[in-house]
Amino acid sequence: MKLTRRKLATVLVSAAAGAAQQPQPTSAADDDLKAARDRLQANAAALAIPPIPMATEPAFQFKA
Repeated sequence: MKLTRRKLATVLVSAAAGAAQQPQPTSAADDDLKAARDRLQANAAALAIPPIPMATEPAFQFKA
C-alpha cells in the first residue's frame, strides 16, 4: 500500500481528532477520589488528637 503525504496527513489529523474526543472521567471516579480525600483528612485529624511528649524518639535514625 502506497500512501502520499496528503493521505498520511489526513489519516494523522483524523486520528488526532479522535484522540481529542476521549470521554471525560465518570462521576464514579470523582466520587471515589472525594471519598479517599475525606478518609485521608479524617485519619489525619485522628492522628493529631493525642499529644506526643517531647521525649518521644522517632522510629528512624539519620545517618550520614
